[in-house]
Amino acid sequence: MSDKRKPGRPFSENPKSVKLTVRIDAEEASILDDYCIRADVSRADGVRTAIKGLKDKK
Repeated sequence: MSDKRKPGRPFSENPKSVKLTVRIDAEEASILDDYCIRADVSRADGVRTAIKGLKDKK
């Protein structure tokens, strides 16, 4: 058998394996959407940025 790999999406070095579901109110959604528009990122990337910002806070 040959060592050919199946075509498709390459494996990620940092897979996103944890799914997070939260409910937010309209004001919080507006804040997130405004940030995402300004930063030109998706909602998921906006949330990831916010979470990373919490790393150094006490």
